[in-house]
Amino acid sequence: MNRGTGLFDTPTRALSGAVKKQEEMTISARPIAFFVDFSPMRALRWIFAAAVVVAVAAPGTADAARQARVRAGAYDGVWSVAFATTAGNCSSTNSVPFTVSGRRVSSAGGGKVTGGIGRGGSVAVAISVGASRARGRGRLVDNSGAGRWSGIISGDRCSGIWQATRTSGF
Repeated sequence: MNRGTGLFDTPTRALSGAVKKQEEMTISARPIAFFVDFSPMRALRWIFAAAVVVAVAAPGTADAARQARVRAGAYDGVWSVAFATTAGNCSSTNSVPFTVSGRRVSSAGGGKVTGGIGRGGSVAVAISVGASRARGRGRLVDNSGAGRWSGIISGDRCSGIWQATRTSGF
């Protein structure tokens, strides 16, 4: 009837072999039997064991949350940031004061500075003064920091490195 269409061209012998393979498959009742005899007392023991495991693991996460709160203001203060040009036709060095408060970075002098500090002291900022714009990334550690920057300064594309030193804390 449907010969040659490909839909029902499989010989009956091949299908009977597939059915036999299905019949040979067995499912173990052991995992299911484990829960059949689960008395309320046994359930309480399992809950207690799980609570002990959680109590042992939880202090680490509480310490991490506490450290994250401490780190949020760990870099507060005024920072003197020195920029050095390594590529492009820009002035070789320039120093600018930044203010860090919590996780925010802002200008402590002229120009507009926006940015933030992430976990572990990673920092990203955007700086604009008139028509000049630059972006920088790096890391702060204790009272110093370093990273890379790139941007367009007075019409020239430039890039380089920066170093920072905390000059005062809040």
